Amino acid sequence: MPAVALIAVLALAAAYLALRDAGVLDWLAHGTALRAWVETLGPWGPLAIVGLMIAAVLVSPIPSAPIAMAAGAAYGHAWGTLYVLAGAEIGALAAFSLARILGHAALRRRFGDRLEMGLIGSQNALTGIVLVSRLVPFISFDLISYAAGLTVLSFWRFALATLAGIVPASFLLAHFGLELSGGDGEQLMYTALALGLITAIPIAWALVRDFRHRRARSK
Repeated sequence: MPAVALIAVLALAAAYLALRDAGVLDWLAHGTALRAWVETLGPWGPLAIVGLMIAAVLVSPIPSAPIAMAAGAAYGHAWGTLYVLAGAEIGALAAFSLARILGHAALRRRFGDRLEMGLIGSQNALTGIVLVSRLVPFISFDLISYAAGLTVLSFWRFALATLAGIVPASFLLAHFGLELSGGDGEQLMYTALALGLITAIPIAWALVRDFRHRRARSK
């Protein structure tokens, strides 16, 4: 098992270095160029979106937002969201499964002390953490996926919590990409506000819950 873990970690590191040196990471950060490339693929375009989203989860430096926006620009709200959801969900499940296979030691070498989720044992608490983390855009999607695999959280609970949590952001990013391609400034403003609310609501909920717990303990 240590040999398998080492090979997997080295493979991911090699993939990152190859993508960086080839300029692919910089190219993926430009949604317009990515959309143009996807459209040239014809019927293979959706598979490219799904594959890129999977890679974005498994290989940390690959940005997922431009991919999601390109999907929306190329395929519209509904289909763009569906392709983004499929790729993100499959990628998350793959990362979760890799963590279960590789074990804690290999991933701690990759992420360090940030793998604190592994110390939590409650199924309900873990499900809630995964769900809320998916609603907050600036929390590392791949880190949560890998970390959850090191806990006692069941595969299906993780899958459902991830799917429920990524639907809003996936739709809004696809919508943002579509509106950006059409140059509708007013719609872009509304989308940006919606993204801000998605970020603020779970944070506010967590703060209120923490405040109530602190007050209850002080009594």
